[in-house]
Amino acid sequence: MNDNYQILAVFEYSTEAHVTRSKLDAEGITTLLMDEKTIDTDPLVSNAIGGVKLLIHKNDFEKAAKIYNEIRAYQKDKNGNQMVCVKCNSHRILVAPAQRKNVFYMLFPFFEKTRHICNDCKTIF
Repeated sequence: MNDNYQILAVFEYSTEAHVTRSKLDAEGITTLLMDEKTIDTDPLVSNAIGGVKLLIHKNDFEKAAKIYNEIRAYQKDKNGNQMVCVKCNSHRILVAPAQRKNVFYMLFPFFEKTRHICNDCKTIF
C-alpha cells in the first residue's frame, strides 16, 4: 500500500465501497479501492482477506472522515427506530468490536452479547 494513503473504511463487498467512493469522489476527494477485484472474483474470501478497503489520500483524510461519518449507516433497534446513546443522546451508534476475553467466547462467538458504541462520545453500552 502506498504511504500517501490511509484506510478510511472496510466493506464486505465492493458494491458497498463504490457507493461511498462515489460520494467522496463527487466531493473532490482522491480515493482508491484495495482488494476490490479479488473479492469480486470470489466474494467468499472477503472475510479472509479483510474486505474491500477504501483508501483516502492523507491530504483529504479528515474531510473524507467527516463526510463518511455523515453518510454511513447507523444501528437501529428491533423496531427499526434509531438507537440513542445513553451518555450524549446521539443517534450515531455502531456495533462495538467484540472483546472475546473468555476462551468460551473465542470458541463460540455467537453466544457473546452484542455491544454498541457511540460514534460521537465513544461510550460503549
